[in-house]
Amino acid sequence: MSTFRSVVRGVGAYLPARTLTNADLALMVDTSDDWIVQRTGIRERRIAAEGEVTSDLALNAARVALADAGLEPADIDLIVLATSTPDNTFPATAVAVQAALGITRGAAFDLQAVCSGFVYALATADTFLKSGSFRRALVIGAETFSRILDWSDRTTCVLFGDGAGAMVLEAVEHDGDAAARGVMTTHLRSDGRHKHKLYVDGGVSSTRSVGFLRMEGREVFRHAVGMITDVIEDAFAATGVDAQTLDWFVPHQANRRIIDASAHKLGIAPEKVVITVDRHGNTSAASIPLALAAAHVDGRIKRGDVVLLEAMGGGFTWGSALIRW
Repeated sequence: MSTFRSVVRGVGAYLPARTLTNADLALMVDTSDDWIVQRTGIRERRIAAEGEVTSDLALNAARVALADAGLEPADIDLIVLATSTPDNTFPATAVAVQAALGITRGAAFDLQAVCSGFVYALATADTFLKSGSFRRALVIGAETFSRILDWSDRTTCVLFGDGAGAMVLEAVEHDGDAAARGVMTTHLRSDGRHKHKLYVDGGVSSTRSVGFLRMEGREVFRHAVGMITDVIEDAFAATGVDAQTLDWFVPHQANRRIIDASAHKLGIAPEKVVITVDRHGNTSAASIPLALAAAHVDGRIKRGDVVLLEAMGGGFTWGSALIRW
């Protein structure tokens, strides 16, 4: 009986044209560039244009990923799109992307795990591909968080931005070689007791409105490093990889202080950490694929490299994935 491993064929990214700098924000709320950079590492973020919706961002990222993979839309039979800011309550934003690409077979659906969404979507697609149910998948993280921000709340509006990233995965027969390319392991966690620490205060069933993002920043920071290291240690234990043999660490780009603290606790050298939070802000489910695409395009991540992904988001949800590129 054949077994399969999910191999990365291509990645892509898309950012809206409008840049919102810390100086711009200082004209809107009581804040400053120094205050934001010191506490978060963020210098600017992108904001979707009027009428530019999440599926538009996702579609552009998907097209770049397909071109990077050397594939056509017809080669894809699964789309898993992670987002907390869908175009509509239903149908899924993924089917809008599917239709725009001209794909008429297979399956497309959304997945909601907030900032952990891309890792959850990757793990989901990997499971389907390894089972032989599908051959090639588009895994997308896309967000327009600017639409759920309270722009008078300086504790949250300075943190987030809009964007999308995509990855093409292909099921390849696996002979058991530990050095083979592909997704090596994934680990997912959640704990709903922490819901009130990071949430949106609206919803179809509860308020019939979209609502705004609310966050207890200190509480999120307090839990983040421990939760992140938990799933990374599980990934290391499952594969035998460690901080020394790892090539690249691509964390969720929420806060530079959380990224640095996590890498230090795990013993991961700073030069192995991919950072884009300064340019993108926190783009939730889009942040990891945006960072992956940046490091792929500039040549840092090369074929055969071992790449570690991790994220934590509202819920709380958190997870890790280890990939041989």
